[in-house]
Amino acid sequence: MQIFKDTSYNFTRWRWQAAALSLVVVIAGLSVIESRGGLPVGIDFSGGTIVVVKFDADVTEDQVRQAVAPIPGEEVVQQYGAAQDNEWLIRLALTDATEQGASLEEGSQQILAAIVDAGLPTFELLSREIVGPVIGADLQRRGIYATLASLLAIAVYIAFRFRVSFALGAVVAVFHDVIVTLAFLVFFGYDLSLNIVAALLTITGYSVNDTIVIFDRVRENLRSLRRESLDHVVNVSVNQTLARTIITSGTTFVSVLALYLFGGEVLRGFAFTMLVGVVSGTYSTVFIASAIAIVLSQRKQRGAASPAAVGRQDGKAQPRRRGRGAKAS
Repeated sequence: MQIFKDTSYNFTRWRWQAAALSLVVVIAGLSVIESRGGLPVGIDFSGGTIVVVKFDADVTEDQVRQAVAPIPGEEVVQQYGAAQDNEWLIRLALTDATEQGASLEEGSQQILAAIVDAGLPTFELLSREIVGPVIGADLQRRGIYATLASLLAIAVYIAFRFRVSFALGAVVAVFHDVIVTLAFLVFFGYDLSLNIVAALLTITGYSVNDTIVIFDRVRENLRSLRRESLDHVVNVSVNQTLARTIITSGTTFVSVLALYLFGGEVLRGFAFTMLVGVVSGTYSTVFIASAIAIVLSQRKQRGAASPAAVGRQDGKAQPRRRGRGAKAS
């Protein structure tokens, strides 16, 4: 890691370009979400039935899709695992009949019966997941509350330990990481599930931890570099902690990459979310959080040094002058 020793990169110089890049990714993600009718959620939140089957011979996606097409409601068919495994995931969304109290077990039985009736090769039922509408809505509400509570706690802690401008910078960076990660999840076709919500909460903690390390160094350098601008102090602080940031992010990325490659289909969504979050969290810590803190601090300083403020200070500090004809007492 000697290449990151005594570096002097000017990171704050590229803050507006970095903000523009993030804005493009966020707008693209929101556009895709809007075009698809909202953020796709998994069975954990929407409710329904998921069945994973393994065929003894090769079958195509069209064959499986045509087999389950007669079932009422919306079906989702996708390959599960490697292509040579012949494993398929079939998801049956909630229908009006299900919401009115019909047995959720009927959904999985309908899927299995439809595959048999279609004359597809023999298969084995690997797993079955059933979630009711009430449980799905409750899990969705709890996930939103957990995310908002974590962001509020982060803001209060950083504002108490550092400055309000630093807290706003950290919160904006965390929101940036969450939205960018959601955008990539939509780009690559992942549904929002409990595993992914857990990964998003992990990302918020990871991003804030990295941000606090840099902000702590900024606070130390503000004492020794009092005559320097905040831009310079932030650049020095980021360069001083760059080796630590690269090592931490690199080792975390490699570990999560191994989980993504070898952890199986169940953990793939969690691992993918973490991969995007580690990269986005490192990026936002260096460019977004620091840039927001600088802009807000400079705006506060300009407001304190405005002509009106200076006039008020001068008016309080200087006594009223007497006219020429006034006599001294």
